Amino acid sequence: MPDDRSAARATTARRTAGSPVLASRLTPAAPPEPVVLRPRLARLLDDGVARPVTLLRAPAGWGKTTLLAAWRRAAVEAAPAAPAPAWVSVEFGDDSDRFWTYLAAALRSVADPDGDPAAAPPVPDRAPRPDELEVLAAALAARERPVVLILDDLHRITDPAALTGLEFLLRHTEQRLRLVAAGRANLPLAVQRLRLAGELTEIGPDELAFTGDEIADLLTAHGVAVPAAAVRRLRQRTEGWAAALRIAALALRDQPDPQRWIAGLGADQPEIAGYLREEVLAGLEAPDRELLRRAAVADTMCAGLAEALTGGADAETRLSALAENAGLLHHDGGRPAWYRCPPLLADLLRRELGRLPAEELRDLHLRAAGWYDGNGRPVDALRHAFAGGDWTRATDLFVTRWPDLVPYDRIVPTTAPPAPAPTEVVADAPELALAAAVQRALDGDADATREHLRLATAHARSLPEPRRARFGRLVAVVELVQARLAGEAEAVRAAAARLLATRDAAPAVGEPRADAGGDADVRAVAGTALALLALDAGDLDGAAAGFAAALTAAREAGRLRTELVCASRWALLAAVRGELRAAEEAARAALALPPCQGWSARVDCGYAYLALALVALHRDEPTEAEANLTLATAATREPPAGAVAAWCAAHLRSDEGDLAAAHRVLVAARAQWSDRSGTPAAATGLCADVDTWLRAAEVDLHSARDDTRTARDLAAAQQPPPHRPDPPTPHPPPAPVSGSPAEPDGAVLGSDVALAVAAARTEWRAGDPRAAARLLPDWDAAPADAWPLPVRLDAALLDALLAAGDGDDRRAGRTLERALDLAAPDGHRRPFTRGEPGLRALLSARLDAGTAHWSMVSDLVRAVEVPAERAPAGALVAPLDEPLTERELIILRYLQSILSNVEIAAELSVSVNTVKTHVRNIYRKLGAVRRRDAVRRARALHLI
Repeated sequence: MPDDRSAARATTARRTAGSPVLASRLTPAAPPEPVVLRPRLARLLDDGVARPVTLLRAPAGWGKTTLLAAWRRAAVEAAPAAPAPAWVSVEFGDDSDRFWTYLAAALRSVADPDGDPAAAPPVPDRAPRPDELEVLAAALAARERPVVLILDDLHRITDPAALTGLEFLLRHTEQRLRLVAAGRANLPLAVQRLRLAGELTEIGPDELAFTGDEIADLLTAHGVAVPAAAVRRLRQRTEGWAAALRIAALALRDQPDPQRWIAGLGADQPEIAGYLREEVLAGLEAPDRELLRRAAVADTMCAGLAEALTGGADAETRLSALAENAGLLHHDGGRPAWYRCPPLLADLLRRELGRLPAEELRDLHLRAAGWYDGNGRPVDALRHAFAGGDWTRATDLFVTRWPDLVPYDRIVPTTAPPAPAPTEVVADAPELALAAAVQRALDGDADATREHLRLATAHARSLPEPRRARFGRLVAVVELVQARLAGEAEAVRAAAARLLATRDAAPAVGEPRADAGGDADVRAVAGTALALLALDAGDLDGAAAGFAAALTAAREAGRLRTELVCASRWALLAAVRGELRAAEEAARAALALPPCQGWSARVDCGYAYLALALVALHRDEPTEAEANLTLATAATREPPAGAVAAWCAAHLRSDEGDLAAAHRVLVAARAQWSDRSGTPAAATGLCADVDTWLRAAEVDLHSARDDTRTARDLAAAQQPPPHRPDPPTPHPPPAPVSGSPAEPDGAVLGSDVALAVAAARTEWRAGDPRAAARLLPDWDAAPADAWPLPVRLDAALLDALLAAGDGDDRRAGRTLERALDLAAPDGHRRPFTRGEPGLRALLSARLDAGTAHWSMVSDLVRAVEVPAERAPAGALVAPLDEPLTERELIILRYLQSILSNVEIAAELSVSVNTVKTHVRNIYRKLGAVRRRDAVRRARALHLI
């Protein structure tokens, strides 16, 4: 409610101003009771007013005014002696003079807390002249405390010139004027300039949306008690839209079964429908309303589809404006851009669409079917073909495009299923009945799927060969679709086996609808389904092999969607194994595929980004890893990808020094993985691999925190193979992977070995090298070729440190060189740069003794940081009086090698005399007389 002090100031403003003003426009109206406190939004506003401009922009009903009123009231209650933030409610028709009349009254009431007109700043009661603006700006800039000005419903200003003076003040008051503005769309402010200058805080629908906890608080405040599942459903249907939630809360008080009412919540609720029509749609231009209405025929919309439905040519501009300015569409963030309506608005638009004449509605469905068919979306094309009654197109789509109809993820239908095909039509074309069965399966109607499958089989007995053989393959496809959507692993395996058994079926020569799915399609689809089963079960070996084979088949068949699914997931598994070059190549190839239209491809691309994040992590590129991990969010909702993402995130947090955050990430990931089966993950067979892998990372974290006891307890469940101290037998490094991905030769995760290495590292950190040597598995024996390369490198480097600790520098050098052989082809850096103390000294020794990887070792020595608390005495060296030039630094790195000056000159394509000149300068600046002395001095300074 408005405070008395604010009302008094408004009265003073009205009495002293040059023209009368309404006090009601200078104070917020009382918000509807009960008011739900939303501290997180109050904090956003508190933080926002530290900048010149805070902008709340959202469609009608998102609680902008209520939030600002509550925030202003809280500010008054927290500091009664201080002036309340100034408030102006903008109305339609406000021109520059009227706007400044109210702006003047508001600023006087804030700048003059005692009501003395003489002390108020010189604010004009009309659009100010430039000299008046300068005087006002100087007065505001001289204030000790900033003035906070709230402008509500700023979108009602139709003349941008009305705000010219306000923008001048924002630029020239030394940030003593803080503007908080709220509106719907097309706000007449220089938003881009403010954003680029870092002077803008933006709060939109995503922030204003009620969270689950806030919805529960709102219902409680209205005396409504519902289970948590009903709160989640309400959040899903409203997407946190404040107006809909308040309408629902009021209606629920009179409902005998609130949970059932929430389950059926839609735009048929009169108050919600009325609010959407009067407050949301009424303010749109007629072409925009027509675009939204026609777009309701599809779940999501892009410019091409919109133009096909409307016949217009400006759909991209209109869709973008409806998303960015009006906030009525959600952008999926991809390219090309796809949009969707909020659920309740989409529900209303579909209801209005249903009132169209039957022929007009049928025409819209046929337009959509044609566009989808021509743009790689056969699932959507099939749906609209049935909705439009185009049985020929529906049959053709199923027979020729069945490989693209098999779902690789769970589909949740958002629209009502189309009407079934007439029985007499199905009787003449049993393939149409199979197409209808697939459509019903995609709609989630298992009973109708079985009925259409039975009907198709009954009418197929008289089919001639080879059409009957093709029909058998299509029946297996329907069964695979049904099993995939039901999530029944055994049924998927059985259906995939039946589909694979049809590989030798003869093509239907001469048929008007010849079978486009040959042997490669069968192998691609069935193989992908089986690989996804293996991945979901945690059998990453089987998954990698399955995706590799299915990817080859998909490329042979030219199925881009299946190729994306397989390539993205195989890339992640290759990254887990440490095959970084192959993983990066596969991931980038997947992301470079022609964009799969719609929303589901985000999950597939998420796997590719997660692979790139893991590659960057192993190459010790944390910024790149963090960026790709963010882009992988869509995939991390699936358990295997979520486990890998958690492992990656935990290492990034650990690298930042936040071991507690890293530990929380790992614990949450292990708990989530265990919850999948309802039993402890360590006891669930294949799933135990993932849990043990995460547990190995947790062991490392505890030992890094000097919590040796907990680390030992975590590792105790694992009895690793004993370390065999025999000297390793050198063998050549693995060749770089190229072309199609190879099937793995061994364990993808190597979880038991990873835990054994972590246990050995715990003992090393605890000061017990004998126990570490006993626990460390033999990393250079033939079976170790199947280990993930990062695990093998960790083991090799720990072995080298153990050898050096025993005084066996020769074996330490050989072991380190062997690790470099393994790491170099794929660019592994993390085991060296984030390794144990002592590695830098071993790497430096390799430069002195000679190495086949001197350039790599030189870079690693420079990259390894020596923590201050572990730095040896005397490590701090005075800086150079004269720094080395960039060219001298390059030649200095070559001086670590065994190359002569002549060979260095050849490497750099310069003359020998040039190299000699640079070398002399290097010696002089480093105070050295010999090459070795210069190298040692440079290492002490961390120049190399």
